[in-house]
Amino acid sequence: MPIGVPLDVFVRQHALTLTRFAFLITGDRGRGEDVVQEVLFSMYRRFGAMIDIEDPLRYARRSIVNAHVSALRRRRVTELLSAAPPERPAPETLGPDEAIWVSLGRLPARQRTVLVLRYYLGQSDREIARLLDCRESSVRSLATRAFKSLRSTLGSASAALGAAR
Repeated sequence: MPIGVPLDVFVRQHALTLTRFAFLITGDRGRGEDVVQEVLFSMYRRFGAMIDIEDPLRYARRSIVNAHVSALRRRRVTELLSAAPPERPAPETLGPDEAIWVSLGRLPARQRTVLVLRYYLGQSDREIARLLDCRESSVRSLATRAFKSLRSTLGSASAALGAAR
């Protein structure tokens, strides 16, 4: 995108893509929408009606990740604990695609963020480390732990699915 793009044009072209990305990062549709709104508003405050940077989409994506990581750092518990478990279907009762999405949503936020950045945006470990302000080895470790968790969860789901057939 050339330098000097009107913000309203940028929003019309990329709002849906940014919202999908934010959903994948946050694991929550409402929170993803909120983060996108916060980022677009901060872009308006910073640049005004004309975005005069070389790659505004990359800037917006980085801002989404930064906003999410910042929210995680200052997160407070706002949910009440109860004796009854939440009403979410267990991965064993879902189809393969649904089980993957549920399992991704249950990963810790940093692990999910690493997987989204690596496989949805195709970023290298170096770029992810710079974005998350950590070492490349931490990125690899987070990805390894995420895959281990997914294999464990999805492995038990596929075993249960196979036993039911």
